[in-house]
Amino acid sequence: MPDKSTSDQAFTGAIPRFYDRHLGPVIFAPCAQDLVARLRPSPRMRVLEVACGTGIVTAKLCARLPADGRLVATDLNQAMLDHGKSALPADPRLEWRVADAGQLPFPDAAFDAWLCQFGVMFFPDKLAALREARRVLAPGGRLLFNVWCDFGQNAFARIAHETIAGFFPADPPKFYLTPFGWSDERVIADTLVAAGFRAPVIDKIELAATSVAADDFALGLVHGNPIALTIAERMPGAHDRITAAVAAALARNGGARPWRGTLRALVVQAQA
Repeated sequence: MPDKSTSDQAFTGAIPRFYDRHLGPVIFAPCAQDLVARLRPSPRMRVLEVACGTGIVTAKLCARLPADGRLVATDLNQAMLDHGKSALPADPRLEWRVADAGQLPFPDAAFDAWLCQFGVMFFPDKLAALREARRVLAPGGRLLFNVWCDFGQNAFARIAHETIAGFFPADPPKFYLTPFGWSDERVIADTLVAAGFRAPVIDKIELAATSVAADDFALGLVHGNPIALTIAERMPGAHDRITAAVAAALARNGGARPWRGTLRALVVQAQA
């Protein structure tokens, strides 16, 4: 088990703030809009959101949920939940809880929909976590999540990964390999079937992304995920130099002000 401070799942300290401000509007909000639009609300609908982060999807779910619905938003990191709770208005339909997707603290058949944005890639045991999703879904319930396509289809991620790696030639940080490392459609479909789901459907989406500036986006790519902790431990004081290098590389690819790019992801749906 990796040290908590350098774990791919350690979204702590100042990370939630950078994540929400510098990554949220650029890469997460457009995909959240697409994901939530696929949910079919029904009366008294019970929704579980896993790996909710700072509540970017959560806010859109609240806007779509029926008045008598219920939403439980969970994340492994208390810091992410705290940021989300401070950013979103109180809603009697919404409950925030710390929870591990692989060991959900809910009874069988407790929800009508299980939804996750860009979180499944981080699950250490994806099959076990998807079996948990199946367990907490009522018969006929819907599973809905998205995952990133690989580096070859998401230039911003490749640029961040390669630029940061250039500062650590002997042992480059591997964080970006996790969120952009689970995009084989056959593997995803087979895992869902093994977890007990029926009729998996996988759609590939392509969306435009815009940041006010490459240097603003670079702040999120360097400071808005656990790679910031790795840099602090292994090269203290280097954040500014690394951020500037990422910004310059992004600008060469998508412009300095604004920065424009393309997001490619897979949206996965299945039935319990």
